[in-house]
Amino acid sequence: MKKKVSMQHFQKQPTLSRLTRRQFSGVTASLAATAVVGDTIGSDPRTFQLNYLLASCMYGYLYIGEILPEVAQTGAIAIDLWPKVHGNQREQLDDLGEQRFSELLEKNNVQIGCLTQYKLGPFGLSNEMKLASRFGCKTIVTGGGGPAGMRGDSLKSAIKSFIEKMKPHLARAEETNVTIAIENHANGLFESADSLKWLVDMRPNERIGIALAPYHLPQDAKAIASLVISLDNAIEVFYAWQHGNGCHQRLPKEQEMLQLPGRGPLDFKPILKALRKINYSGWTEIFMHPVPRGISILESAKQVTGEINRSRGYLDKHLSHLNGNQSSQK
Repeated sequence: MKKKVSMQHFQKQPTLSRLTRRQFSGVTASLAATAVVGDTIGSDPRTFQLNYLLASCMYGYLYIGEILPEVAQTGAIAIDLWPKVHGNQREQLDDLGEQRFSELLEKNNVQIGCLTQYKLGPFGLSNEMKLASRFGCKTIVTGGGGPAGMRGDSLKSAIKSFIEKMKPHLARAEETNVTIAIENHANGLFESADSLKWLVDMRPNERIGIALAPYHLPQDAKAIASLVISLDNAIEVFYAWQHGNGCHQRLPKEQEMLQLPGRGPLDFKPILKALRKINYSGWTEIFMHPVPRGISILESAKQVTGEINRSRGYLDKHLSHLNGNQSSQK
């Protein structure tokens, strides 16, 4: 029988709201003595940087206790828990129980920054929002469902209908202090740039936002950058993820890794410039999908962390250039 969770740990943890991330207060103060602050925020709090979030599924089905020490090593300040089939760390939370899981988080000075739940869909998140609230987690990512392939007035009408169905769920999101972020995904209602813009235009409040995945968009860096500016503060999660050679067929590892920033051909510089322009304060998740799903992107946790840091180095190098920190360019 699972132990009843104590609320003591949750209450003393700083919450990762959009406001506190923008001002770099609370969390940054508590982490001032760690390396993550130097990597994530920089010495000048006025300098724009990305708030990194670590996707648990990058490590496959690895035990959460072995992943949590890697969070700070990747420059992240929180973890995104993924369920099967991509990872199983969300199921590990249930298996371990909330009390034991919170102890592991506290031991590693990590918070749950996001819960990813595609299977539950946007209309099935009620219990997940309650769980998120107990852990001080502010973001849940899910898909928007179908139908796909619509354009023009038909698409607008479908999005309007979606928004109406979401209203009671957004009321629950308000009660639990959670934002539901809809990922743009191929073969779904929100597969195009226009669909995301209309979602933002029609949303009744900021309890619904966007998890922006460049992988699922035409690989035009300037067009993606323009979309970032259009969506502005509706972006809750930005996936540093490109299409490369895709993620649905077995490929040599070097080709599979082309999904990562700095590996594949997509130029992230215009996108980073756009994120800086809107003073983006949401999460940034360096991401890719392995084939088959559920395996680690590389054989060991150390290798996975190293690969994430390779991509982070690429992103941070170009951000440093944009911020005028030429002396840091090597």
